[in-house]
Amino acid sequence: MQNKNAQKPRRKYDASFKQEVVSMIAAGRPVPEIARSLGIGENVIYRWRKKALEGSETLSVGTAESPVPSQVSLADHLALQKRLQEVEMERDILKKAVGIFSRPQ
Repeated sequence: MQNKNAQKPRRKYDASFKQEVVSMIAAGRPVPEIARSLGIGENVIYRWRKKALEGSETLSVGTAESPVPSQVSLADHLALQKRLQEVEMERDILKKAVGIFSRPQ
């Protein structure tokens, strides 16, 4: 028989993995969804997010470890906004098309 007090071995995650998880949260993914997909407890992810917000770990965007620059030029920002509007318009058109073609005949 197994001892009921025996604990699972603790998993250790490196800073880059933690940073990636925190960036998923920043991108808008819900913590429970991330926890399920990665097999990590929600409380662990919430703790990483809290530490990142407090700045106790180097999990912020724009650090030397992060390939994402912290500043975007104005021209790039405007180009991305324009592209976003185009993609949203395409999405809306496709939604309408699905509605039209899925009607019973």
